[in-house]
Amino acid sequence: MDSNVRNYLVVTGGYWAFTVTDGAIRMLVVLYFHLLGYSPFEVAMLFLFYEFFGIVTNLVGGWLGARIGLNLTMHIGMGMQVVALLLLTVPDAWLSVPYVMAAQALSGIAKDLNKMSAKASVKMLAGDGGESKLFRWVAALTGSKNALKGAGFFVGAALLEWIGFRGALAVLAGLLLIVLVVTALLLPTGVGKMKSKPKFTQVFANTPAINWLSAARFFLFGSRDVWFVVGLPVFLYSVLGWSFTRVGGFIALWVIGYGMVQASAPRLIRRSHHGRGPGGGTARLWAFILAAFPAAMALALQYGLDPALVVVAGLVLFGVVFAINSAVHSYLILAYSDFDKVSMNVGFYYMANAGGRLAGTVLSGLVYQTQGLTGCLWWSAAFVLAAAALSFKLPAIEPPPEPGEQAARV
Repeated sequence: MDSNVRNYLVVTGGYWAFTVTDGAIRMLVVLYFHLLGYSPFEVAMLFLFYEFFGIVTNLVGGWLGARIGLNLTMHIGMGMQVVALLLLTVPDAWLSVPYVMAAQALSGIAKDLNKMSAKASVKMLAGDGGESKLFRWVAALTGSKNALKGAGFFVGAALLEWIGFRGALAVLAGLLLIVLVVTALLLPTGVGKMKSKPKFTQVFANTPAINWLSAARFFLFGSRDVWFVVGLPVFLYSVLGWSFTRVGGFIALWVIGYGMVQASAPRLIRRSHHGRGPGGGTARLWAFILAAFPAAMALALQYGLDPALVVVAGLVLFGVVFAINSAVHSYLILAYSDFDKVSMNVGFYYMANAGGRLAGTVLSGLVYQTQGLTGCLWWSAAFVLAAAALSFKLPAIEPPPEPGEQAARV
């Protein structure tokens, strides 16, 4: 097996394992603290530092990965996640809001270190296979990750019901520690490390396409989390009367399906051929299509349609189109980046991603508490339209030069 393919599979496997724990801890915290009597806004506040420190981590992590190597930043992230899981195994009396926020801050740092490292590594490992190969590899990594995050939601809810909050956390920490050791032994050192030590000021992207894409990413992911993070699980449990396992299972199936669509995006949009991938026009088109779904769901709920039918059917359709949007964005950040700056550009881009999640998370609890799920959906539609408007600034991907043309340039 080619060494780049083997290393890509090792990175993907490590990313998978981490993602299961990330999805599980999210579902564990939302459901367990709702059970303890926390309001939706208080539950959202538990994730405030998780998202905020994700912003900081992506900014610093891309620079750090360029200095010490992406394999090291990935394993540092795994180790921090193990610690974050164990911090929540203390007695209930210790689980104050500041304490849980601090533990979630550590988990947020770990998640974004791991994600930035895995995504940036794909650019390095894909080699010279053309933009089509890069689109396939990043779609497969991102799609499979999201499918496993869905599995993590189910695992978290199921373990909460079967062995309790602390038992679930201990099991997840032990399994992730094993994966950390295995991947550390298998991966080579120095992946993504720049030959010259970059200055910290270089983390701020000076490429207009990356800045516009990062801004669009902010609103795209804010549009999902503004109703998905707190509003949806609480609505399913408290309004529709679903059990923990049913809530976790449904959200898990949604995220798994979302991941499968994302992994299939190169085939679904039929634009990745002859060494080319999608460009700014593709991102713009699919963003406008996406905006219709939360708006339609909000209208359906306002006109009194069956809420279970509206939420289940609407979420499925939203997930399909959102997955294509996300896959296109994940490809474009790598396509717009040079090899020697990929980790810093990816870090800057995921800083914006984390900012959108932070805004969406806070609004999810606040808007749900004051305006219900319908209000969350209207906010979602507005965020998607903002992402679509920003996508007008995204350029097309230039096709690679023909062999004769490349030789003439040399």
